[in-house]
Amino acid sequence: MKKKVVLAFSGGLDTSYCARYLSDEKHLDVYSVIVNTGGFSEKELLEIKNRALELGVKKHDFIDVSEKYYSDCIRYLIYGNVLKHGTYPLSVSAERIFQAIAIADYANEIKADYIAHGSTGAGNDQVRFDMIFQILIPHIDILTPIRDQQLSREEEINYLVQHGFKMAWEEAQYSINKGLWGTSIGGKETLTSDLALPEEAFPTPVSQSDDDSLDLVFEKGKVVGFNDRHLNTPVETIQALNDLTSAYGIGRDIHVGDTIIGIKGRVGFEAAAPIVIIKAHQALEKHTLTKWQIYWKDQLANWYGMLLHEGQFLDPVMRDIEVFLQSSQQTVNGIVHLLLSPHRFQITGVTSPNDLMSPEFGAYGEKNLAWRGEDVRGFARILANQTRIYRSVNKEL
Repeated sequence: MKKKVVLAFSGGLDTSYCARYLSDEKHLDVYSVIVNTGGFSEKELLEIKNRALELGVKKHDFIDVSEKYYSDCIRYLIYGNVLKHGTYPLSVSAERIFQAIAIADYANEIKADYIAHGSTGAGNDQVRFDMIFQILIPHIDILTPIRDQQLSREEEINYLVQHGFKMAWEEAQYSINKGLWGTSIGGKETLTSDLALPEEAFPTPVSQSDDDSLDLVFEKGKVVGFNDRHLNTPVETIQALNDLTSAYGIGRDIHVGDTIIGIKGRVGFEAAAPIVIIKAHQALEKHTLTKWQIYWKDQLANWYGMLLHEGQFLDPVMRDIEVFLQSSQQTVNGIVHLLLSPHRFQITGVTSPNDLMSPEFGAYGEKNLAWRGEDVRGFARILANQTRIYRSVNKEL
């Protein structure tokens, strides 16, 4: 009997090459698996299945982890307002972890001899997949044909054509990866430091030209509805919100960051719902959390995002940080009011029962109700005391 290999399959060029190569050259029974993190339609999933079967895989399976992806990860990215370098909502970084975990579980279930992925040797995904597999299934060998052979795109296309499988790979100028928490876009422009992505590179065209209002409803840090719409699950809410906001061209940008392997990387992305949710959530926290809650949450959230980006999701410190992030959300309740416009949005205000900007204690720059003028005079004198002493002792400085 042939040995089994589980292939993380997306239907793109790299994984299509792997499916055929592992079957024809390595003489393995290929079990292709696509893991949906909220970015595929039923039609797309069927097309990918047909492509896998046409490539000659032994069996093709589909695993949906959208709800788990939200409950175990995305909600903490919202609680922490996580944007890498203040820009990128970790669209691909986060979903790769959950795809790898699901594929590792599947490989264990069918008692696979090998596990394979289509990562190249020049990106982050190879490390993310390898790390999860090394942790969860260290007894199963990892195969990476693209990385090991250092193949060019043209070489992969030629191999598939020679084996009777031809698609319009040459026409696909951009590499698109769509998930619940955003869509990444790679192309010739992102390989440079100076070129912008053209309009046609973004998968969602701008179709809205008039301004419109948007009300986002949060309960304990979770977005539970918008504009009087309350859907069944957080995943459905995010997807519906993305359909609404992406039509304005909101959430488009290019992220430049440090990769796990030490080189700089540049990637375009379209993440309308993630950017709107995070910015609205952050605005609500400014009204409902104390100064020190916000400060320490920012520190831990930054570490959480960095560790997640670098594939360290299974480290127990991540569970510790998640406990802190969830605890901080008890008073993050209310409605955030926004104005949507083509290519931008504006947060116009917040309505919350937990708003610490309460008129009972005073109005900034206008009226003090909880203290007297002499209280502030004494407070300022004591607060200035240490620096006053320092300057008095060290006159030459």
